[in-house]
Amino acid sequence: MAPILVLYHSRGGSVRALAEELADSIEAQGVDTLIRCVSEDGSHPQVDLVELSQCSALAFGTPTRFGMMASQAKAMWEQTSEMWLKGELIDKPACVFTSSSSMHGGNEATLLNLATPLLHHGMLLVGVPYDVPALSSTTSGGAPYGASHVPGAHNNAQLSNDEKQICQALGKRLATLTRKLND
Repeated sequence: MAPILVLYHSRGGSVRALAEELADSIEAQGVDTLIRCVSEDGSHPQVDLVELSQCSALAFGTPTRFGMMASQAKAMWEQTSEMWLKGELIDKPACVFTSSSSMHGGNEATLLNLATPLLHHGMLLVGVPYDVPALSSTTSGGAPYGASHVPGAHNNAQLSNDEKQICQALGKRLATLTRKLND
């Protein structure tokens, strides 16, 4: 089975922290991951579109920009028309994650916006079901649409325990479904 691609853009490090938490959770299920950035940010290598087309599943995240994905991520998706024409991502599982500086900074809208290109590519969107206890108790990030983080106005808050639990549950679910689809 090809690795699950954890693909993100991060400016202040919050989305990178979510990406790394997701990757750890996926790997804890015995599934290999490949962590890549949509644009060069120094923490992980920039994605090659071949890596995207060959992944077995995708976890995709960017910071919230007025309820939408970051422009760098949108620019990357705009380069995938050939991949779309060939149907290279059809029936591959995918999940989304994001971060904003405030509780009402557009996290849920961004998670839905991040899902749009995945659905256009025919991917199978994986969310966070309500059997994850942290989803009902969180006072920070996390939604049924995906994992999220609220680091505060100064971008200095670490992932909360609830945010970590939601992220771990999402990574586990993505890995489990990917394995089932590839057996």
